[in-house]
Amino acid sequence: MAEAVRRGGAWIACRPGCCACCIGPFSISQSDAARLREGMAELDDAAAQRVRLRAEKYVATIRSYDQEGLPENMDEIACPALDPDTGTCDLYDARPITCRTFGPAVKTADGAVATCELCFAGASEEQIAACAVEIGRGALELDAPAPTIVAFALLSI
Repeated sequence: MAEAVRRGGAWIACRPGCCACCIGPFSISQSDAARLREGMAELDDAAAQRVRLRAEKYVATIRSYDQEGLPENMDEIACPALDPDTGTCDLYDARPITCRTFGPAVKTADGAVATCELCFAGASEEQIAACAVEIGRGALELDAPAPTIVAFALLSI
């Protein structure tokens, strides 16, 4: 991903405080959940408690789930790992694969190029394609048949 960011250069909008991609539910793998739990264990007690409280609030807000097992009507709720005061991730080094690969131009399994809608503003399709990197085979696949969401991973510690 460092190469994707390097290639994207000034087109990459991702910076501390840019957290549009941290809003709304998304699935994570069991490996992601384990990494998040390890990250929580490395936080100081106060920071871990703030994240845990946000996760509890997130779970308490869930009323129903969609066909993919994601909370419905949660499109405006921030990920519990997001510090609302700084707009940064309290678990950045332990963040899920989805978070690590979102933003810069990445080639998908079907050959398309995916980017964050905030990145590459004004770039042509050719410019974006020239910046795209291919992620190793299987890197973006969920590694477990039953994905979870960040809030549940953080509360299962």
